[in-house]
This record gives sequence, structure tokens and C-alpha cells, in this order.
Amino acid sequence: MSGLSERQSKPNRSFAWRVAPNLLISFRYAWAGLRYAFVTQRNFRIHTAVGTLAIGLGIFLKITAAEMAVVGLTISLVLALELLNTAIESVVDLTVKQSYHILAKIAKDCAAGAVLIASLTAVLVAGLVLLPPLVTQVF
Repeated sequence: MSGLSERQSKPNRSFAWRVAPNLLISFRYAWAGLRYAFVTQRNFRIHTAVGTLAIGLGIFLKITAAEMAVVGLTISLVLALELLNTAIESVVDLTVKQSYHILAKIAKDCAAGAVLIASLTAVLVAGLVLLPPLVTQVF
């Protein structure tokens, strides 16, 4: 034991706005975040629509389960990074309010860059997985 009392070893949650008392409420908070992103973030809606189209195309083309998993994982990565980008932008905006700060710009630009890299990767993966069977189907 490190010599800390039980009270000292527990994390201080006194500043937590709302701590979920059970798993169901934790899921409700997560759904609230997804709902917020879908309603307020145009790019999240675009990524959701394109991802849904890619999954639908994969089903139509009867790609393998492994290929569908790869497509699904890349879509999930893009959506997760879009959620993180939204969270980072919100926290930065809360911190700097209406003022400009170069570090705030860097944080927001880097978060957006992460989404861009994941999106380009998803397009590449979808092209590699979906285009060959699509070309075969059409011709």
C-alpha cells in the first residue's frame, strides 16, 4: 500500500457537474452527446450519411465480413474523432470565450486535422474495399 488513506486514494469528484449513478444514465449521457453532435454539427451528419451509404453499398455488394468490419471500423473512427473534435471545440470556446488565442486556434485546427486524416483514410479504405466488387457488378 502506498500509505494513502482510502479517502485520499479516491478521485475527487466534487467538481463533477453530474456523476452518473448507474450505467443506464451513463448511456443516456452518451446518447445526449451523439444527439447533440447530429443536430448541431453539419460534418457529423455528412459523415453519418456517407458511412451509412458505405455500409449499405457493402451489404448490396455482399462483401466479406472482414471487409465490412474494416469499413465499419474506419467509419467509427471518423465519427468518434468528429465527436472529439466537437468536444475540444466546445471546451476551447468555453475557455477563451469571444477572444482570440493562438493556442486555442492550434487546438481546434489539430482536432479538425485529425478528423481530416481519418476521413481521407476512410475514403481510401472504402475505395479499396468497395470499388473492385462495384466495378465487377457494373461491368
